[in-house]
Amino acid sequence: MPPRLAGTLACLFSLAVLGAVYYAQDVMHLAPCPLCLWERWPYRIAAALGLATLAVPRAGRFLLSMAALVMLGGAAIAFVHVGVEHGWWRSPLPECNAFLTPGAPLALIPAIPCDRPVYLIAALPVSMALMDFCTALAFACVLFAYVSSRKGAMR
Repeated sequence: MPPRLAGTLACLFSLAVLGAVYYAQDVMHLAPCPLCLWERWPYRIAAALGLATLAVPRAGRFLLSMAALVMLGGAAIAFVHVGVEHGWWRSPLPECNAFLTPGAPLALIPAIPCDRPVYLIAALPVSMALMDFCTALAFACVLFAYVSSRKGAMR
C-alpha cells in the first residue's frame, strides 16, 4: 500500500473517531470531562500527519511512524483516564480534582468528574475511556505494522 493511501486512511480513521466522539457529545448529550478532552488531541494530530503524507509523500513512512507514536501517547492518556475511573489513582489534571470556587466563572461545557465513567452503550459496561484506550492502541499497532512492513518501507 502506498504511503499516500495509508496516510489518507489514517486521516479518515482519525476523523471518524473524532466524529463519533462529537456525535456522542452533541447529539447524545454525553458531557466530556477534562481528561476526555485531552484524549481527542492525538486523533487530531494523527489526522494532520496522515494528511501531510499527501503533501509530502516521500516522508510518508516517517509521518506515519510519528502518527503511531502519537497514538501510543493517546493510549497512555486513555489508560490514565481508565485508572482514574477505577480509582487506581487521582487525575493528574487539577481541574478534575478541584471544587467549584464561589464567584469563579463556570465553564461553557459543564464538566463531569473524571472519575465517573461515561458509557456509550447502557447495556455494555465498557466506558468510553476504555474504548478509546483499545482504539488508540489498536490504531498505533496498525500504524507500526504498516511502517515496519517491507512493502510500506519500499514505497
